[in-house]
Amino acid sequence: MTLAEKTNITCGSGYDMGRCVGNSGSALRVGLPQLCLQDSALGIRNSDHNTAFPAGITVGATWDKSLTLARGVALGAEFRGKGINVFLGPTVGPLGRKPRGGRNWEGFGADPVLQAVGGALTIQGVQSQGVIATIKHYILNEQEMYRMYSPFQPGYSSNIDDRTLHELYLWPFAEGIRAGVGAVMAAYNAVNGSACSQNSYLLNGILKDELGFQGFVVSDWLAQISGVASSLAGLDMSMPGDGLVPLLGDSYWMYELSRAVLNGTVPVDRLNDMATRIVATWYQMRQDENYPPPNFSTNTEDGTGPLYPGALFSPFGVVNEFVDVQDDHANIARNISRDAITMLKNLNNTLPLQTNASLKIFGTDAQKNPDGINSCSDQGCDKGTLGMGWGSGTARYPYLDSPIDAITSRASNVTFYNSDTFPSGLKAAPRDIALVFINADSGENYITVSSNPGDRTTSGLSAWHNGDALVKAAAATYSTVIVIAHTVGPILLEEWIDLPSVKSVLFAHLPGQEAGESLTAILFGDVSPSGHLPYTIPHTESEYPPSVNLVYFEPGQPQDTYTEGLYIDYRHFNAHNITPRYAFGHGLSYTTFTFTNATITPVTPLTSVPPPRSVKGATPVYSTVIPPTPEAYWPANFPRIWRYLYSWLEESDADAAAAAKTNNYTYPTGYTTTPKPPPPAGGSQGGNPALWDTAYTLSITVTNTGGRPGKAVAQLYVQFPANITYDTPLIQLRDFAKTRELGMGESEVLSMNVTRKDLSVWDTELQDWVIPDVGRSYTVWIGEASDNLGWACWTGNGVCEGGLGGPNV
Repeated sequence: MTLAEKTNITCGSGYDMGRCVGNSGSALRVGLPQLCLQDSALGIRNSDHNTAFPAGITVGATWDKSLTLARGVALGAEFRGKGINVFLGPTVGPLGRKPRGGRNWEGFGADPVLQAVGGALTIQGVQSQGVIATIKHYILNEQEMYRMYSPFQPGYSSNIDDRTLHELYLWPFAEGIRAGVGAVMAAYNAVNGSACSQNSYLLNGILKDELGFQGFVVSDWLAQISGVASSLAGLDMSMPGDGLVPLLGDSYWMYELSRAVLNGTVPVDRLNDMATRIVATWYQMRQDENYPPPNFSTNTEDGTGPLYPGALFSPFGVVNEFVDVQDDHANIARNISRDAITMLKNLNNTLPLQTNASLKIFGTDAQKNPDGINSCSDQGCDKGTLGMGWGSGTARYPYLDSPIDAITSRASNVTFYNSDTFPSGLKAAPRDIALVFINADSGENYITVSSNPGDRTTSGLSAWHNGDALVKAAAATYSTVIVIAHTVGPILLEEWIDLPSVKSVLFAHLPGQEAGESLTAILFGDVSPSGHLPYTIPHTESEYPPSVNLVYFEPGQPQDTYTEGLYIDYRHFNAHNITPRYAFGHGLSYTTFTFTNATITPVTPLTSVPPPRSVKGATPVYSTVIPPTPEAYWPANFPRIWRYLYSWLEESDADAAAAAKTNNYTYPTGYTTTPKPPPPAGGSQGGNPALWDTAYTLSITVTNTGGRPGKAVAQLYVQFPANITYDTPLIQLRDFAKTRELGMGESEVLSMNVTRKDLSVWDTELQDWVIPDVGRSYTVWIGEASDNLGWACWTGNGVCEGGLGGPNV
C-alpha cells in the first residue's frame, strides 16, 4: 500500500460524509473498500426494517447466557444484512458506578462479571456473522456531563488506582478481548489526567501489550484531540475523521498524517501497525468474501438524497434500498424482554392476574408515544412506553407493542386512564385492580430531556412524570395496586413501596419493541417471572458512597476521583452493613425452587502467580523507510468534494514535509527503543491464558418445588479468606447459570466454574494477578441473589453445606 492508502484507511472521511455514522477511507487499488461503522449496541441506529432489541440492562436482567448469545447473533445478522462492517457495540463502560449515569442502561449491569459475560457473548454472536464488534467505551466514562474536550474546557479526568482499574473496570474489556473482539473504542474522558484517545499507558501498555489486543483502536466520535500524540499513543482509527470542530474540512490525520510520516514525526512502523490492525481485522472476519456494501442511510429516510450530506455541495443518488433484515428476531427480542422482567414484590400471590379481572390502567407509559414511536430523534424524549433510553445507543422502532394494546387484547374488562395525573373523583369497585405504569429515563449528553443532560440530574433517582404521586394516589383509592416500571436503572421506591395497597411491583427495564406481549405473559401467568436485578436498589441515595455522585462544573479540568475503590454497588452495601431495599440479584417467581446436592471439584492445581506467559510470536516486518513523496501527491484530475477528508497533499506540501525530515525519528526524552520484558499478566488475547484455567467446577441441583413452571437463576459468589494481606469485598460475583423452564417437581443440575483469575487480586507492585494465599480456603457461595446465598462450598476441604444464612451470618 502507498503512504496515502495507509493514511486513508486509518481515518474517517468526515462528519456525514457517507451513508453510515462513520465512513473510513478506502484503498480500492488493493481491494479494501470504505468501511461502514454504525451504532447502536441494541439495533441499527437511524435505519428501517430492523429490530429494536431490548437494551443491554434488560439483557443483564435475564441472567441468561443463551439469550444473550442469541441476541448477539441476531444483531450481527442484521448489521451484516445492511452492509455494515463495524458494529459499534457492545457497551461495557460505563460499568454503572454512578446510579445517575446517563448511559448505564446500554451495558449489562453494575458488576464486572455480569458486564463481561454480556459483552463477550455479544461479541461472539455478532462476529459469528462476519461483523466486526467494537467493545466500548474504553474506559472510565462513567457519566455524560463534561465528558468531551472542547476549545474551552478539557473533558473530566477519572482518577483511579491501578488495582481498582484492573479488578473492576478492565475486567469486562479483558473478557471481550479474550472473545476476539475486532475493535475497541476509546472514550471521551481523560484517565488520571490523560485523554483516553492519547493515553499511551491505557492503549499501548494495557490494551495492546498486557491484554494482547490484536484489533484496532477507534476513537469515539470527535474524541481525538491531537494528531501526532494520538498516533504515538496507540490510536489506530479516527472517527469521524474531523478535527476539533466538524464540517470545516480539517483533520488531525488524513493529509496531516501523511505529512507527519513524510517529515518523520510519526514513524513509518507506527503507521504500518495502524493499517495492519485494520486490514487484518477485515480479513479475519472474511469481509473480503462477498460482503454486502451499505444499503441504507443513517442521514435520511428517503430513498434518494445527497451521497455526502456533510458536503456543502453533494452529488445525489440512491441512498436507501430499504432492505428488511428482521427475520424472526422479534421472537428473540420478546423472549429477552419477558425473561428480564423482575418481580420485586408479590404479596398474597396477587400476580398472576385472571383475564376477567377488573383492571384500571394508569400512566402514559402504558401507551406508545402519541406523536409517533419514532417522532423524537434518537428517542430524545420521554413520551409513552419507555423501551430504551436516548442517544446514539438507540434504534428506530419498526413497531412498538405497547402494554395497553397487549393487555386489552388479553383481558375483557380494562379501563385505561392515559394520564400521569390521577383522575379526580374516581371511585374503586371492590374487585378493581389498579396497574400503574411509571418510568425513569436517561441518555447521552448531546440531548437534554426534561432538564436532564443525559445523566439523571434534575430527576435524580425518582420516577419521571410524577410517578410516585400517581402510585400513591392509586394506592389511596384501590386496595390492590400493581406497579410496572420501565427504567434505565435503580429508582427510589420509598414513598409507596410499603403502602398496604401496593401488592406487586415489576421492573420491566427497557424492553425495546416487544414491551407488550412480554409483559402480559408475566401478568397473566403464561410464564413465571425469572428476571433478577442487575444492580442494587437503595432506600435513599445517601446509602451510596459520596464519590459516586455526578461531577459538576469546576474551573479547569473537572476531577472525578474513585475514592470508593472496589466498593461500588453491592460491594459497598456489604462493606458498610447497609441492607438495601432490594439487593443485587434479587428476583421473585410464581413458583419456588430448592437448591440441593452442591459439589465442588478441583480441576487445575494453583500457584500464587500464573505460570510464565508464552514467548511472543513473530510480528509482521515491513520497511521502515519513509516512502517517496509522490505517494502522497494528489492524483491528476481528481474530482474533490468540499469538506470531504482526503489523505493526499499538494506536491509543494509533500515536498516541504519531506525536506523537513531528519534521518531518524526523534524519540521523547527518556524513551528507549530497547524492548522491555513483556508484562507477566499478558501472553494472549485478554491476558495470560492461565488466568482462565478452571480452578474448580461446582454443580448444584435446582428443583421446582412450587405449583407452576418456572426458571431459576443460580448465582455464584467468591469470598476470600479472612486476614489476608489484601483488602477484598465480602463477596464478588464470579459466575451464574439459569435453568430451562422446569415443570412442577422437575430438576436440573447446573454447572458453574471458578477460574484462577476469579480467586486472584491485582498486585500493583508485581503487576500481576496473585492468589493471596494458595494454602487458605476460599468460600464459594451459591444462591438466588446476593443476599440469599444458602449454599457454601470450601476450596480447602471440598465440602459443601446448605441451609446457611449467607456470608454475613
